[in-house]
Amino acid sequence: MHKFGKRALTLILGAAWLGACSPQAASTQQQDVRAEAAMPERHPVSGLEVVPLTIESGEEEHVFAVEVARTFDQQRRGLMERPPLGDNEGMIFPYNPPGVQSFWMKNTPSSLDIIYVGPDERIINIYENTEPLSEESLPSAGPASLVLEIRGGRSAELGIEPGDRVTW
Repeated sequence: MHKFGKRALTLILGAAWLGACSPQAASTQQQDVRAEAAMPERHPVSGLEVVPLTIESGEEEHVFAVEVARTFDQQRRGLMERPPLGDNEGMIFPYNPPGVQSFWMKNTPSSLDIIYVGPDERIINIYENTEPLSEESLPSAGPASLVLEIRGGRSAELGIEPGDRVTW
């Protein structure tokens, strides 16, 4: 079963259990289930698969709907020539095997936070508020198995930092 299916089932079962224990908590869980159910399977602009991604930062969990750039061509294109991302949107670039990665902002008209994630699912380093259209190379500080791009400044707004856990 795909991770999205397991997560949705877990949220539904959790919401049912919490309903017997806490009406307020059940309401929050039911809102999460509705939000995930509304997540498109494919992004309307890129056509890429859209999946949920969670960042555990301290006691907080931040959930994003991310496009998955799996192929070389999808990764090369990334978010070039695209409008700004929403607060809870992003794009991921999975790498297997992990390696030192380097991104740039060429042809990307809006600022991004570029987040490098190691094979242990922990954030290695973050480039915040990158300069749009820049050709400056922004490398990972170690081998990365995943790169996440979100709206520029969003990681600081949410308190996301190196060491936080990323799952998808």
